[in-house]
Order: sequence, then structure tokens, then C-alpha cells
Amino acid sequence: MLAYLFLFVSGAYWLHRLTRQGSIMKIVIIGASGTIGTAVAAQLAQRHEIIEVGSRSGTHQADMGDIAQVRALFKRIGKVDAVVVTAGKLHFGPLAEFTPEQFQLGLDSKLMGQVNVALVAQEYLNDGGSITLTSGIVADQPIRFGTAATMTNAAVEGFVRGAAIELQRGVRINVVSPTVLEESLESYGPFFYGFEPVAASRVALAYSRSVEGAQTGQVYKVW
Repeated sequence: MLAYLFLFVSGAYWLHRLTRQGSIMKIVIIGASGTIGTAVAAQLAQRHEIIEVGSRSGTHQADMGDIAQVRALFKRIGKVDAVVVTAGKLHFGPLAEFTPEQFQLGLDSKLMGQVNVALVAQEYLNDGGSITLTSGIVADQPIRFGTAATMTNAAVEGFVRGAAIELQRGVRINVVSPTVLEESLESYGPFFYGFEPVAASRVALAYSRSVEGAQTGQVYKVW
């Protein structure tokens, strides 16, 4: 009986500690109106305060490809506990017909756009805060017409691994690499024959793991 009481009291103590540590966070989601962003917002809003950002929608608007706009965005928002990016444009097409401008689209948007956010966000994150970026399965599993996507997603993951060992004040950075979404099959299905799609709600759990977990420099693969 005494042993049971000890376990009960001990369990209650640690539950209290975990509850205090799991306090409400202020989380910025850039790309919150997209398929993944909507699912991530729905998942995290159950426990935290969400600030939605889009290029044309959301509580705040900014083009993350323009670092001046990113700086102005965070100056308006102020201190936060976590930043999630689920935005970024890429061009798909035959390599034989690719132009430098089409490659540049992904470099400016999905790569440097996310890098811009990370560079600015580190100044506005509270101690122990986190940054979560987005890559994709083609970084590891190339597809026809997806050369630019493979190049860009792999570069995003490389940036995260490098940045993780230099961020200060306990700030963490990770990247989520989803496969094609069930919700996006109508648009992207023909590029991903033979790939098993996943629901956006399942992908959102990986963002929760990054934001609410303790790891850094990780690539969370949702395949």
C-alpha cells in the first residue's frame, strides 16, 4: 500500500513538472493557409497560441523570399517560442527544357526563403525556442521532372544540419520531409506514381514533434 502511494505521489509530481514545462507557446506558422500549414495549425492550436502568416493571407503577410519583409514581419510580431515554415515554391519539368530562371524559383523561394526566416527568427526566439523548416521526400527519392525539387530540398536539409550546431541560447532547428499528400494527389499524383501518400494530419504530427520535442538538427521523414 505504501509502495502504491509512493508511486502515485511520484507520478503526480512528475505530471505537474511536465505540465509546467509544457506551457502555452507563441508559435508563428508561415504558410499557414496551405494544406500542410492548415493541418499543422490545427494540431498545435489545441495547446498553443498560433500566429498565421501567408504571402497574401493570414494575420500577417510577408514574402519570405525578401529578407527585408521577413525582418519587418518579426519586428511586428515580437518575441516568440517557435517558428514553423510550410511554404515554398518549386518548378517541375523536364531537365532538357529547364532554364536557370526555373531553377532560381526554388532557390529564391523554398531554399533562401526558409533560410531568411531562420536567420531573422533566431533573434526573436525566446531561449530554448525552435525553428522547423520543410523539405520533401524527393531530397532522398528523386522523381522524373523533379531535379529542381531534389536539389532544393537537399539544400534545405543541409542548411538545417549545419545551423543546428551553431544556434545559440538552446535554440533548436529541424526539418520535416513529407511524401506526397493524400490531399494533393489530384495536382501532384502523376509525379508520384508508386509512392504511398500520407494524410496532412499525419505530417502535422512531425511538426509537433519538432516544436514540442527536444531534438535538433533532425530530418523528420513522413513517408
